[in-house]
Amino acid sequence: MMRLMTLVFLLLLACQASASILVARVDRTQLSLDETVELTLETNDVTVFSKPDLQPLDNLFKVFGTRQVNQLSGANGEARAITQWLITLQPRQAGYVVIPPLQLGDWSSEPITLHVSESSAEGSDKLAPIFIDASLDQDSVYVQAQVVLTLRIYHSVSLYDDSTLSPLQMSDALVERLGEPRTYEKDINGIRHGVIEIRYALFPQKSGTLTIPAQLFSATTVAPSNGDYYGSRFGRSMQVKSPTIPLLVKPKPAEYPADAPWLPASNLTLVEAWSPDPQDAELGEALTRSLLLKAEGLTSTQLPPIESPQVTGLRRYSDQPSLNNEVTDNGVSGSREQREALVAARAGDLLLPAVELVWWNTTEDRLERSTLPERALHVAENPDIQQPTIESPDAPQSRDQARLWPWQLSSAVLALSTLLGFGLWLRARSQPAVIRTVQSGPTPRSLLDDLKRACLANDTQATRHALDAWARQQPETLADMAARFVPLSDALDGLNGALYSETGQRWQGEALWQAIQNLPTAQPASVEQETGALPPLYPR
Repeated sequence: MMRLMTLVFLLLLACQASASILVARVDRTQLSLDETVELTLETNDVTVFSKPDLQPLDNLFKVFGTRQVNQLSGANGEARAITQWLITLQPRQAGYVVIPPLQLGDWSSEPITLHVSESSAEGSDKLAPIFIDASLDQDSVYVQAQVVLTLRIYHSVSLYDDSTLSPLQMSDALVERLGEPRTYEKDINGIRHGVIEIRYALFPQKSGTLTIPAQLFSATTVAPSNGDYYGSRFGRSMQVKSPTIPLLVKPKPAEYPADAPWLPASNLTLVEAWSPDPQDAELGEALTRSLLLKAEGLTSTQLPPIESPQVTGLRRYSDQPSLNNEVTDNGVSGSREQREALVAARAGDLLLPAVELVWWNTTEDRLERSTLPERALHVAENPDIQQPTIESPDAPQSRDQARLWPWQLSSAVLALSTLLGFGLWLRARSQPAVIRTVQSGPTPRSLLDDLKRACLANDTQATRHALDAWARQQPETLADMAARFVPLSDALDGLNGALYSETGQRWQGEALWQAIQNLPTAQPASVEQETGALPPLYPR
């Protein structure tokens, strides 16, 4: 039993060891000799409390500072504790410099190669506290092709967090910002400058000379305190402009096919993927074909649809394309993925024709073609699908009969519906024009019974409700009946007095019920009026 527990413990340690690694990465791999780079070491091993050994860096780099950051990261629904060390380095020599593997306990990071160039000579006119340098990765570019603009803001003084840069707006070019700004440090003539680097991808929309406008950078510098506690709170506002840059935009080459979409890219790939394998195709079953077009130096919106010719015996069902843009060190890389379901309508051999895409290689400055070769599909019989039977010589007549019976059926239904409608019309003509509706609700007899029970029970509230309900179905109002029959008027006065006084509990409803029973009917003379006379404007 003890051996088993020991084995389980060792297996757990092995699993933890396989999951714990030391990852090293940098914010960029190309820099000059007087610039700094930030190295990040990351581990998810919570059992290590020591710090990484940075001694192997001393011969190749100047180490300016190290910060430790602890944070939680979620993966697959689980939280993981991550520890990072952020190290600022400046190379001591130019050329290809390798960050050696660094040790943290039992773990070791992978080496990283940096390309370090010589320091650029900066003139004395650039020793201002803040200045901007703007540069393009190429002096000329084809129309709608990508050119990368890099802005570097140098400052030898500390800045507040209120710095702003005017947006880059161009009417003759599309502008895409490449990620977030980078920050690092650089020595210029022995003075350490902070650098804010912003990159843009520009896509000129017409040929000719394009002028990239200047951008305005505004910031507030931190004034030295000079021993005053409140002195550092007040700074000086400064504004600097980047230089304007002319760019030569070349038109589309004459040898480019006129009927092909214009695709100037540094690299273009066209691949396909199948699910399931196309060699396992069966009749009636769907094959999913994915076509992926990826171009470096173009956005996804510039990529055209991939046209695939129709094939007899093969039905296509296309999905909406998936567009994606990726920011790399060289700019924008756009991709377009098209998915379609292919369903074979017959068994046998089918041939998918080749797919070809023409594009212009801006790196080699030449016309190129990316092609997917033709693919043969062998569609096997599907036992679950019944094949059509061979038709006899009388098949044309059978087809005519099959086409005729739906029309016969619809004609018969139409004739029956016409006869039914005519019969309903004759029956409606024999009915009276106005049909008396059956009165809904309580009848006068039931209301009179309710009034009798309430009166004999000496219940003032129930009597009042029953009296009002009975009176609403009479040809005259309750006030008119009381006006022409004195006993009813006296009984109503007694009821109202009992309702609104303390004598209500001693009220007797026999007199009211007798008055209702003895109420004479209204005389027809009371409604005698001349024919056509208008009713009084204010009836009593």
